[in-house]
Amino acid sequence: MLLAIPALLFALPWWLLVYTALSGPWFWCGTAVFVLGYLTLPASMLLGHGPRQSDAASLVGDTLLGVMWVLFTWSAIGAVLRGVLAVAGVDDPARSRGVALGVLAVSAALTAWAIYEARRLPRVRTVEVEIPGLGAGVDGLRLVVVTDTHFAATDRLRWSERVVETVNAQRPDIACHAGDLADGSVAKRKAQVDPLGKVEAEYGRYYITGNHEYFGDAPGWIDHMAGLGWRPMRNEHQVITRDGDSLVLAGIDDPTGAALPGHGPDIRTALAGADPALPVVLLAHQPKQVTDAVAAGVALQISGHTHGGQIWPFRYLVRLDQPVVAGLSRHGARTQLYTSRGTGFWGPQLRLFAPSEITVLILRAPR
Repeated sequence: MLLAIPALLFALPWWLLVYTALSGPWFWCGTAVFVLGYLTLPASMLLGHGPRQSDAASLVGDTLLGVMWVLFTWSAIGAVLRGVLAVAGVDDPARSRGVALGVLAVSAALTAWAIYEARRLPRVRTVEVEIPGLGAGVDGLRLVVVTDTHFAATDRLRWSERVVETVNAQRPDIACHAGDLADGSVAKRKAQVDPLGKVEAEYGRYYITGNHEYFGDAPGWIDHMAGLGWRPMRNEHQVITRDGDSLVLAGIDDPTGAALPGHGPDIRTALAGADPALPVVLLAHQPKQVTDAVAAGVALQISGHTHGGQIWPFRYLVRLDQPVVAGLSRHGARTQLYTSRGTGFWGPQLRLFAPSEITVLILRAPR
């Protein structure tokens, strides 16, 4: 797989941009560039994400992966366009060279835009969610959600500080981090994570694990977030009371944690002892965990994980694994699911047609 996926990503762009459009020395120069890229991608991914955990290599490999995904996508579109032009009677070399230039131009522009979108301060997205059974005292409660920050090889300390400033500006009653906090050890990433300790929320700050914590040091990150004043919600709940009315806020582990003794999601344990008359808001990293939420009668599940697809058209592949890619959706008779597009990015520093977000969920009683 380490060789087959890069081969696929490089083969189609090479055919469209080099084989059909170039000749003579230019053909061999173009081919050499693609061969070099093909060898660099698996090597840098192995060095960056394998046992050596080289940040420099992961930056090279992740960026190259994102760029090639964009180039592959638009090469596929260009191949279709090339066929249409052939049927329309446009001859070579004008047809092949015109399509190749167009694909290069579009890919370069979209890659630049995607890098900007990934690195910018996330937009604030405010969504009102009507919760049946919500009392007047907790009507208007503001939950500010960040998720999928994925602090990694790119030093995003200043970005982290600005995210915290933005979160605090939303005046959260409750702050939530819905998992995939960082990629790497606490020792390597704590400087970028530590600004989260300055988030202010009257009724508490709550954190759950995502799948990426379990690719690294989940117990270490759980302890570190607790040290920053965030309460890890590990198959447990907290009753939030304001002005005489209450709701249940619960959190469960990511399913990936089942491979680690003492970890893994258990919604029954999370809700044990909770008043069944109170509405439940559940933090669960993956949208597909909504199946258990529906069975448990949860009113609202808050998830991340999908990144909204991150780099179009990857969202359609994500949809094969998850019931929802982004936004508010209904499941079963009484359960709603909000899926965030994520606050950061994983791997490639690109976000194409899937902008990041800091989410403000305002809970409303039925009118």
